[in-house]
Amino acid sequence: MIRVVVAGASGYSGGELLRILAGHPEVEIGRLAAGEQAGKRLAGVHPRFRGTELGERVLAESDWNALGEGADVAFLALPHGHAITAAPRLLAQGCRVIDIGADFRLRDPQQYTRWYGLEHSAVDLLHEAVYGLPEVFRPRIAEARLVANPGCYPTAAALALLPLLPHAADEAIVVDAKSGVSGAGRKASLEYAFSEIDESLRPYGVLSHRHTPEIAQTLAFAGAPRQVVFTPHLIPMIRGLLATCYVRLEEEPEDLQALYSERYRGEPFVTVLGPDELPVTGSLRGVNRCEVAVRYDAENRLAVAFGALDNLVKGAAGQAVQNMNLMFGVDERTGLEAAPTGS
Repeated sequence: MIRVVVAGASGYSGGELLRILAGHPEVEIGRLAAGEQAGKRLAGVHPRFRGTELGERVLAESDWNALGEGADVAFLALPHGHAITAAPRLLAQGCRVIDIGADFRLRDPQQYTRWYGLEHSAVDLLHEAVYGLPEVFRPRIAEARLVANPGCYPTAAALALLPLLPHAADEAIVVDAKSGVSGAGRKASLEYAFSEIDESLRPYGVLSHRHTPEIAQTLAFAGAPRQVVFTPHLIPMIRGLLATCYVRLEEEPEDLQALYSERYRGEPFVTVLGPDELPVTGSLRGVNRCEVAVRYDAENRLAVAFGALDNLVKGAAGQAVQNMNLMFGVDERTGLEAAPTGS
């Protein structure tokens, strides 16, 4: 059994992570930690766990010197800045770490400072961390001590774009994306109140969103450095994400549909939709899958690629469990093949 501990268990990603881990046949769930919610029962924070043994667990304080004791892997579902302190202490206890937050995603510490406003105090680990996008880094993830779980927008954008990159012109790639409000995390804020969001749509983080350098870095990792223009939008739903990406091509590949099918052949959690299908976020609710599709405007030599996923699953907790499976030599699909809860 893989002995796991979870920090940030009271948040949306933490709760989704525990939902998945509770059904994982190779996992033993150990200590659960939280910040302001420490001392409460898990079911008091996430009512979905009422009536279960897990729901009776009391959330502990986030004591990094004790959390990893006896554990094989720690999941950190924390606001940015916290994993920088936690990860070195957990690794020193012999515990592998999967950071669902942003602290180890960007390889350049100056970029981290620019976009997150903090000095990075664990630069050696920043360079050691493996970016946890299995469709690109599967062999490296399997050997990693520290995995930086990708952000939800970068996951959808990268999976939509990867097959096109060898054919892309040397121009900026435009990513226009929409996500549900759970992507903002579980915090009280007027701008995320129901009366502010319902029946409304708005862009945010225009030309300044922190996922912009992560998307650009991921494309560079894949061998195609490109400038990225990224605009996210908040839509009035709880979960779900759709990225629409615009890429000028040098010339149209002979068969774009075949290009996508070949790139993702054998990938258990990427579904290439047919030429008459487009992604629907509701059909991905609760599942660790990204749906991709592509269309081509021949007159403008412009490819339009789509990537859709559940921002809390393939965009966060589910991908983290997928990475854990790879790190411990478990079939990648284990615990992750539940049917969607939407249609």
